[in-house]
Amino acid sequence: MMKNALICLLTVSLLLGCNKERDVKQAAVVNDPMLVTASPALMESLRLAEVAAEPVAETLRVAGNIGFDEQRLTRIGASITGRVVQIDAQLGQQVRKGDVLARLNSAELSEQQLAYLKALAQLELNKRNAERAKALFEADVIGAAELQRRESEYKISTAETRAAADQLRLLGVTDAAIARLGKAGEVDSVTPVVASLGGVVVERKLLQGQVVQPSDILFAVADLSRLWAVAQVPEQQVGQVKVGQSVSIEVPALGNEKLVGKLIYVAQTIDPETRTVLVRTELDNSDGRLKPAMLATMLIEARPVERLVLPASAVVRENDAEHVFVPKAMAYFACCR
Repeated sequence: MMKNALICLLTVSLLLGCNKERDVKQAAVVNDPMLVTASPALMESLRLAEVAAEPVAETLRVAGNIGFDEQRLTRIGASITGRVVQIDAQLGQQVRKGDVLARLNSAELSEQQLAYLKALAQLELNKRNAERAKALFEADVIGAAELQRRESEYKISTAETRAAADQLRLLGVTDAAIARLGKAGEVDSVTPVVASLGGVVVERKLLQGQVVQPSDILFAVADLSRLWAVAQVPEQQVGQVKVGQSVSIEVPALGNEKLVGKLIYVAQTIDPETRTVLVRTELDNSDGRLKPAMLATMLIEARPVERLVLPASAVVRENDAEHVFVPKAMAYFACCR
């Protein structure tokens, strides 16, 4: 009898202790300011879901700008030292390949033309002498040594004339102009600066009367029907970009209209000053709306990466902050930011 009473007493004590511990935990939950309580009616409509890892493709937003397609851009300089006597092309003017952009007066050109004419005249003289010597040799009037001397002089004159013509080509004189010079025999000290590409004159760096050198850039002509969009991707994100990825470009000047393209270039080196990598895409500009140097934002769809995800409906936005509720106890949920 005493033994049974002792067992009952211990059982009651254990139950009282468990109830007390549960009440303490429940009170702690109730007093936690980060917890919210769901009513029984709300609990019936709530659905719980587990956070899972899924591949997510992030979109990188990097600042950039619109630039020239450098394969459709040419810089045109003087081929000879001379003074600018005429300017035919103005900034923004549309030109075709071969159009005259400016004209230079050059004493060097006159000297080289004169040297060519002298070489050409000597060539004609030595040619006739060689032909006459050959006829005299066949008539047994002169010996073989004299014939060889005349023929050697003719060959030397031929080489000198070719060299003089090559010098004119180096100065920008065309073969047609050299042929006219040889036929007319008139020296012309004025040489044109011509466009080597059709497009728009986007740079003009000369003035009337200015003396220019062969190293000087006088004009830049660009075909603006296609342009580049370039941007700098931070070093930490370079692993997420590669050639061929889809790209959207937002241009503020066009009302942030999205232009779609693909990455055609990802630099193989990092800029040591900015710690970024240059990327670019090509854009059609046949309508002429895009202008070089326009600001742009490049949105690059990166490669998918495993991330923890949850349903969008589980996110609660309040006071410019996003919250997620995590179950902690029966009808109690912790608010997490």
